[in-house]
Amino acid sequence: MAKKGCLASLFLYPLSLLYGMGVGIRNLMFNKGILKQQSFNIPVIVVGNLTVGGAGKTPHTEYVINALTGEYRIGMLSRGYRRKTKGFVLASANSRPEDIGDEPYQIYRKFEKKKVMVAVCEKRVDGIRRMLELDPSLNLIVLDDAFQHRYVKPKISILLTEYSTPAYNDSLLPLGRLREPVKAMNRADIVILTKCPDDLKPVDYRIFKETFDLFPYQHLLFSKYCYLPLVPLFPEALRGEKVPELCQMGPGNTVLAVAGVANPRPFIRYLRSYGIKVKVMVFNDHHNFNHSDMIAIQKKFATIKSPDKFLITTEKDAVRLSNNPYFPPNMRSRSFYLPISVEFVPQDGDNLAYVLKQILRKSPGN
Repeated sequence: MAKKGCLASLFLYPLSLLYGMGVGIRNLMFNKGILKQQSFNIPVIVVGNLTVGGAGKTPHTEYVINALTGEYRIGMLSRGYRRKTKGFVLASANSRPEDIGDEPYQIYRKFEKKKVMVAVCEKRVDGIRRMLELDPSLNLIVLDDAFQHRYVKPKISILLTEYSTPAYNDSLLPLGRLREPVKAMNRADIVILTKCPDDLKPVDYRIFKETFDLFPYQHLLFSKYCYLPLVPLFPEALRGEKVPELCQMGPGNTVLAVAGVANPRPFIRYLRSYGIKVKVMVFNDHHNFNHSDMIAIQKKFATIKSPDKFLITTEKDAVRLSNNPYFPPNMRSRSFYLPISVEFVPQDGDNLAYVLKQILRKSPGN
């Protein structure tokens, strides 16, 4: 197995070099002004990462919106990964996940009552212009997964990297998971180490600070996931029944965990931390569940003999499953999702909300 891994590395290393050269030339063209960046007269906040998927962009984008909705009229723009539409699409009450993508749909539903405008567009410059035409009162734009989309000049760049696989331990595609070299981190105003454990010690903070070796103007923050109480996938199917609580479960309960996210391990680990028996079905990130997938899920659920059994999925998968026409009706009252929120680990008194407001107050425009 080790020999096969070495052979694969030998083959992929030259490809990574070529990929790195291409990325380097592109970034140089932006740095020299050959490729133009568009500035806007309102602040633009970019949330992104250096790796392919899994760093927690959506929960951190939601955190940014939550932190600033009281002070700004916010628009959130995404490219709408794996949607079935093209061009600019404004989210509305009639939108479906396949129209705008699962993550923008999740954000729209979550912030609909707060009047946050959500839209998708492959060309972010065009998307921002359209949003400002539709609502001139917008005074802040949040771009999801746009650290590499350099055609827009941001006011604040937020770069995420995972605690378990920090960017400096990775390699460029296709040998590793990096979209850009680690030195691209220099473009970030805020670097966040995400999915940190609860037991981080002062020495851990110091080691990470020394390893990242950021510039004085850059902020290094530490965040973790907080799992919230279960939410029914189909509220109307409960018919007055109580929503189960994980803390009241144990070995007598069996759960079918269904996950189509980049890194399902924290989700599965959290369920098992309650001593629950967990059967697992893992799909690719952003997986579109088809008829055969739902049959397979139903069959797996039927193999669980415990009378106290549930299907539990992630918040991102809930968007696709709750809108799935093939979801088995007999499982709806037993199906729930586990929401997550982001919390910043206390360290030097800083959290993302505080840092964002400090930067924006110093220079409210772009």
